[in-house]
Amino acid sequence: MAITSDLETSRVEELDHLLTVLKPKLLSYIEKADRDSKNYEVNSLGHYYEPQFLKKQFFHPPQATSIVGNDPQDDDKLFEVIDKVLEYSVNTWNPGFLDKLYASNNPIGVVSDIILSMLNTNSHVYTVSPVLSIIENHIGRKYASLFFTNHRKTCGGLTFSGGSWSNITSLQMARSLRFPDTKENGNGSYKFAVYSSKHCHYSVEKAAILLGLGSSNVFKVNILADGSMDANDLEKKIDQSIKDGYTPLYINATAGTTVFGSYDPFEKIADIAQKYKIHFHVDGSWGGNVIFSATHKKKLAGVERADSITVNPHKMLGVPNTCSFLLVPHVSHFQESMSLKAPYLFHGREEEEDENYDLADGTMGCGRRADSFKFYMAWLYFGFEGFASRVDHAFAIARDFVEKISRDKRFELVIGDTENLPQCLQVCFYYRPSSYTHEDNTDITRYISRELHKQGKYLVDFSPNPTSSDNKGEFFRVVFNSPILSDEVVDDLITSIVESGETYKHI
Repeated sequence: MAITSDLETSRVEELDHLLTVLKPKLLSYIEKADRDSKNYEVNSLGHYYEPQFLKKQFFHPPQATSIVGNDPQDDDKLFEVIDKVLEYSVNTWNPGFLDKLYASNNPIGVVSDIILSMLNTNSHVYTVSPVLSIIENHIGRKYASLFFTNHRKTCGGLTFSGGSWSNITSLQMARSLRFPDTKENGNGSYKFAVYSSKHCHYSVEKAAILLGLGSSNVFKVNILADGSMDANDLEKKIDQSIKDGYTPLYINATAGTTVFGSYDPFEKIADIAQKYKIHFHVDGSWGGNVIFSATHKKKLAGVERADSITVNPHKMLGVPNTCSFLLVPHVSHFQESMSLKAPYLFHGREEEEDENYDLADGTMGCGRRADSFKFYMAWLYFGFEGFASRVDHAFAIARDFVEKISRDKRFELVIGDTENLPQCLQVCFYYRPSSYTHEDNTDITRYISRELHKQGKYLVDFSPNPTSSDNKGEFFRVVFNSPILSDEVVDDLITSIVESGETYKHI
C-alpha cells in the first residue's frame, strides 16, 4: 500500500491560495506609504503625509500579547494575525521613517527574497546551491574590486548575517592569518591588543570578548572634533601597549560611525598599521557604500590599503535586511583562516588553485542564506548608476536639512562645522523652543521625538553624545536614507519639530 502525505497533495494550490489572499494586503500596506496614494493627506503647508503610518505602533511591549492573541487555528485567524502584524508594525516604506541606518525595501528586493524563500536552500556547499554559490563569488569579487583597486584579480567577499558578524569574522581572520598557531592553541601566551576609536560600533568589543581577548584588551582611541579617530593618539596607544607587554593585532577604523557618521583618516591609519604590522580593518557597514558616488567616495581615501572591509548593502543601498559583506584583498584568506578540512561536507577543489565554491568552508559557521543574491538582483535592476543616484540623492536631502536648520537659532548642530556636513546621511542636532531654558536637552528631545511618533508622522531617533562631557543632554539623530525623500519632507519635518516643541511648555 502506498504511503501518502496530505502535505504533498496540493502544495501549488495551497501556495496559490495564500498568495492570492495576501497580495492585496501587501500592496495596500505599501500603498499607504506612497505619496500618490489616496491614503495620503495634505497638511496646512501643502505637504504630504500619511497620518496613520506610525500612530498605532506607539504601545508598550506588554500590549503585544493582546494584539497577537492565541495561535491561529484556521485561515481566518491566520490572516487576522497577518493583518495585525501589518497594522501594528512600522511601515519603513514611508518617507517618515528616519530612525535607523537602513531604509525601506523595494519591489526587486521583495522579489529576490521570495525567490530565496522558495528555493529554501543552504549556500554552504556547491552541490545544493550551485548557481547561488557562483553568484556570491561573482558579486563578492565585483564588489570588492571597487575598494581594492590594487588587488582586482585576487579580491573577493562573502556574506555574513549582519555587520557585527562581518566585523567579528575579520578579527578571527586577523588572528589566524598573523598568528597561525592560535587556530590550535588559542591565545596562549599572547596578550593581543585591539585598537578602535571611542565612537566605534560595539561589535568590536564583542568580537574581542567572543575570541577570548577580553574587552579590556580593546584600546579606545581619542577622537577629533568631527568625531573621527585621532591617528596621533592611536600611535601613542600602540606604543604604550607594546611597553605594557601587549601584542598589537588589529586596528578597527570606521567609515560612517553610528552616531555622527564620521570617517576615520584611513591613509594615516594604514601607515601606522603597516609600520607595526597590524591587521587594518575598516568597518564600513554604514558609510562604505559611498564608493558608488563619484562625489562622495573621496571620503574613503586610503581604504584600498585595508586588510578587510565590512560593507552592508542593506543600509545605504536599500537591499533587503540582512545583507552584509566582508571583503578582503585576497579571497583565499577566507579558507586559509577558517577551514578545518571537513571532508564529509566540503569535498574539496579539483586543483588547489581552483576557486572555492563550498562557501561555508571560508566561515566559522555552516548554514548560510544566500543574501548575496539580493544584492546581485538589485545591482542588475538598478545598475551602478542607480546606486550612485540613490547615494547622491540622500546626501543632497541631508544637506538641504542641514542648511535649513542652520538658519534657525532654535536648532544647534552637535558638530558645528556646517560646511562639511553631513559627513554621512545622519544629522545630529539639538532643538530648543524659544521658551526653553534648561541646559539639559534630554527632556525636550525625548518629548518631541515621541510626539512625532504619536502623531504618526515621523519616527526619528535620539542619542547621548558618546564622548561628551558638556552635559548638554541627548540630541536628535535623523537619518536621511530613502530614495523617495524630497525637500517637501524636509520642510514638513522641520515644521513638525517646531510645532511639537511649542506644546512642551504647556505640560
